[in-house]
Amino acid sequence: MLKENLKQVEENICSACKRAGRSRDEVTLIAVSKTKPVEMLKEVYDQGIRVFGENKVQEMMDKQEVLPSDIQWHMIGHLQRNKVKYLIGKTALIHSVDSLRLAEEINRLSEKNDVVTKILVEVNIASEETKFGTSREDAVKLVEHISRLSNLRVEGLMTIAPYVENAEDNRQYFKEIRKLSVDIKQKNIDNVSMSTLSMGMTGDYMVAIEEGATMVRVGTGIFGARDYSI
Repeated sequence: MLKENLKQVEENICSACKRAGRSRDEVTLIAVSKTKPVEMLKEVYDQGIRVFGENKVQEMMDKQEVLPSDIQWHMIGHLQRNKVKYLIGKTALIHSVDSLRLAEEINRLSEKNDVVTKILVEVNIASEETKFGTSREDAVKLVEHISRLSNLRVEGLMTIAPYVENAEDNRQYFKEIRKLSVDIKQKNIDNVSMSTLSMGMTGDYMVAIEEGATMVRVGTGIFGARDYSI
């Protein structure tokens, strides 16, 4: 099942890239493996996937211990400041930085461990009350503040679009965050790159790619429905 699912996702990514006149190399597929057992991750790994996304710090740490060392682990879930210490030096990218206080804690521990941590600023582009992320209005100011932290590197933006039945309904939000990333890039802020745009999940990643996503986070499309009982 996983092999077939991955093949379908890959075909969809290639089709979306073709429609947008983009190269397939411009888009990184993140296999969202939260709640999934190590055996399933190994099966996906054996199909060539090397980038995995986790929502919970402890789950990521546990999987990291037993899976191959060439995997890139991405923290895509909401991150509490008291959990940051476990991630430093062990994650390729933190997608969910939504406040200066969180950024300062990541920076403090990165400095202490003599590493530079790559992050994305999470933007609540649809202004949903149930979602984390800085507002569109505050995003530029937050990026500017974080840029002054010596051991962080802002690689771009991340957003979680609303859950919709029709992926087309999210196109406007993907366009808006793409525009925001362009606006920030034009400011030429030191220590800030807007090369990464993490947006799009199983239900809408093809539309996200068409609107400029460089990373898509696909869980259900690869692994099937999540088991929330664990």
